[in-house]
Amino acid sequence: MKLLLIVGSGDLQQFGKIVIVRRNWYSPIGIKIMENLDNQYLLLTPGPLSTSRTVREAMLKDWCTWDDEYNKGIVEVIREQLVELATGVEGYTSVLMQGSGTASVEATIGTVVPANAKLLVVNNGAYGERIGQIAHYLNIAHTIIELGEVAQPSAEQVAEILDSDASITHVAMVHCETTTGMLNPVEAVCDVVKSRNKIMILDAMSSFGGIPLDIGKLGIDFMISSANKCIQGVPGFGFVIAKQTELEKCAGRARSLSLDLYDQWLCMEKNHGKWRFTSPTHTVRAFHQALQELQDEGGVEARYQRYASNQLILVAGMEKLGFKCLLDKSLHSPIITSFYSPEADEYDFKKFYNLLKEKGFVIYPGKVSNADCFRIGNIGDVHNEDMHRLIDAIEASMYWA
Repeated sequence: MKLLLIVGSGDLQQFGKIVIVRRNWYSPIGIKIMENLDNQYLLLTPGPLSTSRTVREAMLKDWCTWDDEYNKGIVEVIREQLVELATGVEGYTSVLMQGSGTASVEATIGTVVPANAKLLVVNNGAYGERIGQIAHYLNIAHTIIELGEVAQPSAEQVAEILDSDASITHVAMVHCETTTGMLNPVEAVCDVVKSRNKIMILDAMSSFGGIPLDIGKLGIDFMISSANKCIQGVPGFGFVIAKQTELEKCAGRARSLSLDLYDQWLCMEKNHGKWRFTSPTHTVRAFHQALQELQDEGGVEARYQRYASNQLILVAGMEKLGFKCLLDKSLHSPIITSFYSPEADEYDFKKFYNLLKEKGFVIYPGKVSNADCFRIGNIGDVHNEDMHRLIDAIEASMYWA
């Protein structure tokens, strides 16, 4: 049993069984200031996210990248669990890639699309745009559906372009576009793509593990995500869950040595989880723990329910304080929400950000080109009571009101 003393300015100290949390703000709903007492603030962003203490503690042990305890006991288990999370359909495999989530997107685009093929990119935000940039850098023939940042793609638009350009062989789209928080209609788009026998690539960076989705039933050929999103691990690697028959066709296609998705997969297959180059061992071990905690929570459906209720609490509380959502609620995802900035002349995002940070919350600036807004995420080790505390903190930080 630990004794919690709230004494003043902003850090945390522990003396034996006495934990002292120094803060300069008190919640009007009680003495419980922070759920994670050893975190200085909650990260209310699209990633990296606030993680559990047990996930962070999993990184305290060193691992040998050649050892079976690591490769067979951790990496291979992760690969199997990822496929099980993604689909109940047979014929899928997974591969882990060092680096950011974008590195895994680039590895996929650069390995999967052959030299004589053409990619259709659905772009309604910064991350769809990034796929187009990758195709440009890699000299891959491509067409981009430019939708702006506040419009959903429609299956009819995708169908029209595919029917008018027979040279298109692959389609890439972001599932949850965290530029705005919009959830794109993946089922409808996949129906169109697969009915025309095209390869479907889904960037599910900010949705996998937090929104129920069976990629096998949808016919998705390659799905990309990252360790530090809804699985609630820490940054350091991404992963791709692929239809094995399609991945096997990719030998020799890659435009990069270190981002060769096929060779990475083949190395892991032949060597029981061994990575081609230095593995981010501590991050991988933390991810193994995070997967266990996802299972303990009740799986993807339970996590989705927590995220969705977090988001509903957030929007209701923000609207009560006078804030307006950027998107119509029918377009919202349970991942992150964009709000218009207050119109008051005195409002300044940086000042607002710092006031919230002092109270234990970090939010995100806006990323929409034609709207002054900011974003608040509600994924990670974040719970309903945290969202209520956030609303109290925002009300206390509205210096312009």
